[in-house]
Amino acid sequence: MSHHAGRTRWRRFAVLMVPSVAISAALGIAMAQGALAASFLVSGQRFHITADTLTARGIGMYGMVNVSKDGEHVPVLVTGARHVTIDRLCQSVPIDIPGLGTYTLKLTGGQERPVEASHMFLDATFEAAGQADFEDLDIGIAQGEISKGPINPDDRSSRFFDPSGFGQQAESVRMTDVRVTAAAVSAGTFNVPGMRVRIEEGHHDCG
Repeated sequence: MSHHAGRTRWRRFAVLMVPSVAISAALGIAMAQGALAASFLVSGQRFHITADTLTARGIGMYGMVNVSKDGEHVPVLVTGARHVTIDRLCQSVPIDIPGLGTYTLKLTGGQERPVEASHMFLDATFEAAGQADFEDLDIGIAQGEISKGPINPDDRSSRFFDPSGFGQQAESVRMTDVRVTAAAVSAGTFNVPGMRVRIEEGHHDCG
């Protein structure tokens, strides 16, 4: 199924892509830890990401299940993007340190110049945006027929990937006031101007 109605504007939207996974759509944000492997066991630790503005080109979205090293199954929405730019990126993750308590590892970048990523896959359990503007949006395409954006090759061979399942794709999207809870991110390239990393005692989530 294909819809070519030009620009689509959704405010404070949420789309139910797969059972038990409430998500918004079409987001690409990456962890600033260089290029990650496209297939790996996740830690199971969720992390938070925020951005003022995110623009992505070549987007494909589909439901998957990540598997942690402990065998936990984590339902996620995978958003693949061929190219992404991000203004004012922040990523935070709580860390429990034996004998010291909880600390927060926080990474920021893209304050003066935007963060850029290519061939990126975001595995998210929650996504939201204040505003999302799509170009050439297709909702309800079969996952195996997604062509505007990339599909992780390892996902295609996974027993959790359903070629006939519900998918979504778009030529591009621009989002503002972005908030994400993610289980994993991988990217072919990831460039972070002005990157800063710090550890703070207690909980200090982005945003």
